[in-house]
Amino acid sequence: MAEVITMPRLSDTMTEGKVAKWHKNVGDKVKEGDILAEIETDKAVQDFESEINGTLLYIGVEEGSAAAVDSVLAIIGNEGEDISGLTGGAAAPAAGGSEEKKSEEESKTENNATSVEQTTAEVPAGVEIITMPRLSDTMTEGKVAKWHKNVGDTVKEGDLLAEIETDKAVQDFESEFNGVLLKQGVEEGGAAPVDSVLAIIGPEGTDISAVGAPKAAAQSPEKPAEQKTEAKAEEKAAPAVNSTSSDRVAISPLAKKMAQDKGVDINSVNGSGENGRIVKKDIENYQPSQAQAQPAASAPAAAQVALSFVQGEDTETPNSQVRNIIAKRLAESKFSAPHYYLMVEINMDKAIEARKEINSLPDTKISFNDMIIKATAVALRKHPQVNSSWAGDKVIHRGNINVGVAVAIPDGLVVPVLKNTDQMNYTQISAAVKDMATRAKNKGLKANEMEGSTFSVSNLGMFGIETFTSIINQPNSAILSVGAIIEKPIVKNGQIVVGNIMKLSLACDHRVVDGATGAQFLQTLKTYLESPLTLLL
Repeated sequence: MAEVITMPRLSDTMTEGKVAKWHKNVGDKVKEGDILAEIETDKAVQDFESEINGTLLYIGVEEGSAAAVDSVLAIIGNEGEDISGLTGGAAAPAAGGSEEKKSEEESKTENNATSVEQTTAEVPAGVEIITMPRLSDTMTEGKVAKWHKNVGDTVKEGDLLAEIETDKAVQDFESEFNGVLLKQGVEEGGAAPVDSVLAIIGPEGTDISAVGAPKAAAQSPEKPAEQKTEAKAEEKAAPAVNSTSSDRVAISPLAKKMAQDKGVDINSVNGSGENGRIVKKDIENYQPSQAQAQPAASAPAAAQVALSFVQGEDTETPNSQVRNIIAKRLAESKFSAPHYYLMVEINMDKAIEARKEINSLPDTKISFNDMIIKATAVALRKHPQVNSSWAGDKVIHRGNINVGVAVAIPDGLVVPVLKNTDQMNYTQISAAVKDMATRAKNKGLKANEMEGSTFSVSNLGMFGIETFTSIINQPNSAILSVGAIIEKPIVKNGQIVVGNIMKLSLACDHRVVDGATGAQFLQTLKTYLESPLTLLL
């Protein structure tokens, strides 16, 4: 009698296993205790032994392939035994069983989200079903951070429907259709998988009862009316300009690119587009005098709200999706990449003089961080191994130098990316960093602005931290930690003088960057910062 061997659960967290190697082939004799295969779990590779005697009649998972726990791994029986009924009827139920388990788990996080299949059976004329968009390559579900339209509101193409929180950022989601919002498929604060029903738009009064049962509203019936009133009041009170007091800067992609190229601070530009949106002509016609007419740009509210301490009372704060992903990625990096650290001290005297001269130019203001980012990008040209990534059985040497800049946000940390940083000048780097940092703190970054980094920089110098180490931002192989510039006594030409010293710490993935390679990179970076003119060579 043939026996079906299923994929074993070899750890508490294992959901699927990968067959790293088969030790038996179809037709081979198998004895109890023989190693059938090597199974790769989420934690290790383990030998899997047979518990029965017989002949290996069927292999359900090819070498190098993965399968869910409890799916058919192999069939063992008597030589020549007919197993057509098992391969046709056993594998399918096993897969079906795993699918049922999977669907049960997913249903817990979907908040009863309506699937597209449930709604497309009877869609009235003129009605459009809006699904949860996939806003990043790694996104599997989205959370509605805020609805900008309520059921019954008129929606035009280009109107902001909602703010969607992905695993990387919170992004605006605009409507592609005209009509009336007939249904919100996901309540505010709720999450749903990609491609499930987010909203339904159509002609006013259309009966969509056949399309799917409406979601239970997350707000009381009175609240939408109150929100409409408040929104109208805010619109009347707020001028139609892109002032720095707004939560985020509204700017077209083309205008944003032009501002970066010209080194224009978008916070100082008045937008002439709809609702104060900055467009191409605003950047073309921008005059520095505009900045003087506006109040100084205040730092946007980004600090996490301080929790009040109550003696003897424990409190809880639910994790946002962004914080959960950050925690997962940092843990994966720390425990998968063998970190080691290199430290060096930099004499910043000449860098301070160079910055002072640069900032004396009209309409120019750069920071030490901008200078460090530029020097780092140029140093990476000379040390491409540091600009590489580990990819299992190979190392990928990146063709572009894209420096990620760590930015603290209320939910934790994000790393917006400066693409082709080595080709940018100080002014462009300064404008890009200010723009991305401002939008990051207000959850205004797009997912593609946080992808593709090849190296990262984290700076805590503004907090007076002299030195620290960072966790590598995978798939990067290194991250630079920048400390504060501190006045210290140093020996110069045999004399003890006061010098401006900054400490740098480089965390490296030893699988890619050897100690000597990391040290040589820091030597080059030290030269560029201590003698800024060498960047021109």
